[in-house]
Amino acid sequence: MKKLGLALTLTSTLLFADFTTYTQADRILDMQKMAKAMQTIQSGFFYNNFDMIKEGGITLADTIDRVEPPLEEAEEKDAMTHFLNNKVKMTNSIKRKVRKKVSHMIESFQDGDAKRALQDFTKITESCMNCHTRLRNW
Repeated sequence: MKKLGLALTLTSTLLFADFTTYTQADRILDMQKMAKAMQTIQSGFFYNNFDMIKEGGITLADTIDRVEPPLEEAEEKDAMTHFLNNKVKMTNSIKRKVRKKVSHMIESFQDGDAKRALQDFTKITESCMNCHTRLRNW
């Protein structure tokens, strides 16, 4: 009876375990998608094409939602190290800023204020570089 209970517990644990950890390969694919989205937005500015800017912005916002902090930071057990590294909080902050700037950029361009939309695009690029220099140690 104990073996049956143990087997059922083990089986249910394996069935309901979260096997969808965010891997380095996932991060690379997401970074490539975001780079392509940024290129699409930039082309939209060059061609004065709202649809390209909107498409790239939506892709960028959707993709950045999937990006997670490095796994070693998320699983850090030492509270002081976790606090000092602060990569989880910083990643989430950058994600919020990018989503906010993307929506503002799309609205600004749609309202005819291309200069303001371009400033938002520049801020998005700065956020990307902040993430890469501070978190990814470029």
